[in-house]
Amino acid sequence: MTTITIYKSESGTYRRFTCKGHAGYDDYGKDIVCASVSCLVINTINSLDELVHEKMEITTDERKGLIDCRFSDELSSQGKLLMDSMILGLQGIVSDYGKKYLELKFKEV
Repeated sequence: MTTITIYKSESGTYRRFTCKGHAGYDDYGKDIVCASVSCLVINTINSLDELVHEKMEITTDERKGLIDCRFSDELSSQGKLLMDSMILGLQGIVSDYGKKYLELKFKEV
């Protein structure tokens, strides 16, 4: 199962998100849930970097299925919109495939 945790401040400001694990929907190379999650997460990180120039620290470990993205500053309105869009897509995956393969959590920091 893949677990994505979104960390927000008390005021609702995005601080960080982590993506851990492999979905396990199908065999490696055929796992459409894992591919969908990876596409959304990586595209969001690339968009935050290339399109709106947000400052982030990224840690990855492909073997463990880990992506950890920490925001150095408060996100711009465009950065927030990109994060909201990623979450909307992830919620769609949970709705379509269930919590057996993807768990989406929110934590206050």
